[in-house]
Amino acid sequence: MDDAVHIGDSASNQETGIEQASRILARGLVISGGAFWIIAAFAGPYMYQDTNLASSLGVAMWPLLAAAVILIVGWTYERLAAELLFGGAMAVLVWGVLYTWETGVWILMSGLLLIPMILSGILFLVAAHVTAKREEAMWLLEEERRTAPNHSLEFPQ
Repeated sequence: MDDAVHIGDSASNQETGIEQASRILARGLVISGGAFWIIAAFAGPYMYQDTNLASSLGVAMWPLLAAAVILIVGWTYERLAAELLFGGAMAVLVWGVLYTWETGVWILMSGLLLIPMILSGILFLVAAHVTAKREEAMWLLEEERRTAPNHSLEFPQ
């Protein structure tokens, strides 16, 4: 078994601290990043382009939907959420190359979008990996219990 996951008989079906911390941090990054980009997507057009409220809300719906999808998917399918986050990070890289961002924009987008997306994806993968290892250890323990010979002594009567 893997050294990173120690499973005892009494706690074999409980989440480890690594699982819990990875999930909490990954979900926290998705929520906080989504909140930032919702506010930014709303405020940018509303304040600087003199658009109406409905139009600004329409722009803000895209980051809301993206964050909600990642959060909902990541609640159950952590590997898929990680793939979506990595794909989103790649899309941001392509966006930056196509629009030839200046150095300041690259720094800003890296700190506010790329790094949090990649970090959150890594954390979702860690949680999924540790969960898979724990479930495998539980299955092996159950198989061992089920197939172990019965060594009880039976006396003839």
